[in-house]
Amino acid sequence: MSVAAQIETTFREEHGRVLAALISQLGDFTLAEDALQDALVEALTRWQAGGIPRNPGAWLTTVARRRAIYRLRQDAALAQKTNLLIPAADDEQEIEGDEVDMDAIPDDRLKLMFTCCHPSLAMEAQVALTLHTLGGLSTPEIARAFLVPVPTMAQRLARARAKIRNAGIPYRIPPADLLPERLDALLAVVYLIFNEGYSATSGDSLTRADLCTEAIRLARVLVALLPENAEAHGLLALLLLHDSRRETRLNAVGELVLLDQQDRTRWDQSKIREGIAVLDQALALHEPGPYQVEAAISALHAQAPTADATDWQQIAALYSSLAVMMPSPVVEINRAVAVAMVSGAHAGLDLLLRLESEADSYYPYHVARADLLRRLNQREAAADAYERALALCQNRAERAYLQRRLTELLAF
Repeated sequence: MSVAAQIETTFREEHGRVLAALISQLGDFTLAEDALQDALVEALTRWQAGGIPRNPGAWLTTVARRRAIYRLRQDAALAQKTNLLIPAADDEQEIEGDEVDMDAIPDDRLKLMFTCCHPSLAMEAQVALTLHTLGGLSTPEIARAFLVPVPTMAQRLARARAKIRNAGIPYRIPPADLLPERLDALLAVVYLIFNEGYSATSGDSLTRADLCTEAIRLARVLVALLPENAEAHGLLALLLLHDSRRETRLNAVGELVLLDQQDRTRWDQSKIREGIAVLDQALALHEPGPYQVEAAISALHAQAPTADATDWQQIAALYSSLAVMMPSPVVEINRAVAVAMVSGAHAGLDLLLRLESEADSYYPYHVARADLLRRLNQREAAADAYERALALCQNRAERAYLQRRLTELLAF
């Protein structure tokens, strides 16, 4: 790995922890981000020449604190805030990050996560702010990932910071009575980031590896910070198991490959082993939840040596449990597909038809219906379902797959 690549990886890994520590001390989101940016610029120059220090987080924290002091001194109206910093950052001491014990600095990333995912912020703002602050992604990177102009994403981030400041959103872990609801929102944001990377809602690429990687990294942080939370473990297990087969979802010419046709020898076995181990840890906590159920379903797929060996009966039972925990048309569609594999296409189609009114605008519903109708040799109805799915789908790779299926159907 080149020095530049090592520096970029280090920045990404250290960004969230250092920024969280700075915000905790400064009480100012924007000042902390600006100071850290100054430190990153200085690090890029110094580390290229002298190499990455053994404790890069401590180095960045020390330099960022000094840059914050400098910025505060430039603004007389804020000068009094330097009192918050002076005890922690002897200005003139030599920068030697290796001598600073980062473990002695409280890890405030969990507070930052809850701040970024506060319910008063719109979901798109929560996602963007989480990626920017904890993931260390730049504004152009996030804009590119979600297919919006850079100025639009910059405004979104600015509005989110302003909302935090003006509404007095507390930088803290929520009180016990609010914790379950807030934690659910935080897990949902990480899951949403992964899903956008695993199955992009629009654009030319089916997957976006950077978003999948960031979501898994954020999930690891959550597990480290909440070691007794079963659903945090369940989410990490789910993401690892899904991601183990991401590379096989497209063939050599960029065409979508469905799960039952993927080359299982190319699935990432290290991620599968880790995902199953993390799931076992989650189940040992005896606090069942939807992410653990989804991870269990993904584990059954991962452990099946062939598509025909998949335990569809157990998968259908797990989807039934998931439907009780988290009722939604999406879960019911997946349950219908599993039931069809166990009890036949008619049984699955009966379940799908009950969802028509609430799932008509969701293109995977029409894909599932088209497939079951095709299996039942109802070609005209299947063609109509494929056309409806095509009208709703915005991703080029998935549209190409649907068009191939429709063409094959009409050729008979």
